[in-house]
Amino acid sequence: MGLSSCKYSLVLDTPLGRLGVQLTGDAVTRLDYLTQRTSLQPARTRTGQQVEGQLARFFDDPNAPFSVAVAATGTAFQMRVWAALQSIPPGETRSYGQLAARLGSGARAVGNACRRNPVSIIVPCHRVVAASGMGGYSGKTAERAIWRKHWLLSHEGADCAGLNSAKVPQDFTAHREIQRTSHA
Repeated sequence: MGLSSCKYSLVLDTPLGRLGVQLTGDAVTRLDYLTQRTSLQPARTRTGQQVEGQLARFFDDPNAPFSVAVAATGTAFQMRVWAALQSIPPGETRSYGQLAARLGSGARAVGNACRRNPVSIIVPCHRVVAASGMGGYSGKTAERAIWRKHWLLSHEGADCAGLNSAKVPQDFTAHREIQRTSHA
């Protein structure tokens, strides 16, 4: 029996593992990486179906745009950073410092705003990297988090050469193989 997924409007399987999506009305408010033991939960609303479809298209084609509404809650500065993230095209990266210079802020503040991004993938914080390597992802520097960031950047065609990248954990390798065969 899987872990409870009742706090999510839908839980879907992706190449990155299970994703839980919270909706409030017609907007996405949160996207979380979950364990594989979390039960899948189909979309029950039109908005949920749109989110599920747009995520599936993104995983098939990294240039597929997201048009679902996002209602992320944050400070005025976080909202400015999150808006700037959405202007970075797929396959491109910016350093925390470059984004900070554009926003008239500091790199650490930009990193903190990226860490608090509640709708990663849709608001692509993975496209922001450290000046000397990969940086973190979703506030983590552990192997799985960095692997997800590396996967997303590679999927989008970004040049990851020179970025510190983590080894792929064994269970993610197996999951990726399952996903590859199930989408064929």
